[in-house]
Amino acid sequence: MSEPTHHSGHETHHGHGPPEGHHGHGGHDHRAHAGHAQKTTWKTAASATLHCLTGCAIGEVLGLVIGTALGWSTAPTIILAVALAFFFGYLLTLIPLRRAGVNRGTAIKLALAADTVSIIVMEIVDNGVMLVIPGAMDAGLTTGLFWGALAFAFLVAFLVTTPVNKWIIGRGKGHAVVHAYHH
Repeated sequence: MSEPTHHSGHETHHGHGPPEGHHGHGGHDHRAHAGHAQKTTWKTAASATLHCLTGCAIGEVLGLVIGTALGWSTAPTIILAVALAFFFGYLLTLIPLRRAGVNRGTAIKLALAADTVSIIVMEIVDNGVMLVIPGAMDAGLTTGLFWGALAFAFLVAFLVTTPVNKWIIGRGKGHAVVHAYHH
């Protein structure tokens, strides 16, 4: 058979080389992994989740510190923390994509595709945990209760989001769309 091994069957581009906005890496077509069911290891899913958790944690902690320092109530503080979690979650995907030579528009689309579901699940879970632990949101940044609850919330979010990411990556979505750029 003369068909290329990475042909998706869904492409409309018929020119030579990858379409505009896609960059090859050593002759490897990065799009070959996206959109195809593939075997995904727990290690790969955990790595993608940890990557997402890092951005979310940076944003959330920063949002909680800012909201608390400004004397905001719980709702606007959580809104700021979630917004910053999305910002930093996407940023941690954008930076390596841009360093890999991916143009800004394509990098943004890839980051949105890679991280959106993971960040949503993570934010729902960790903020939900914080809200159900009695006194955690009102404990203040200088208490062990606040930081212990936040660490526990991040752990629970990691444990819930990892199987979600495994399922998504296994279907060629989520972090599968940027996986080839991280090598």
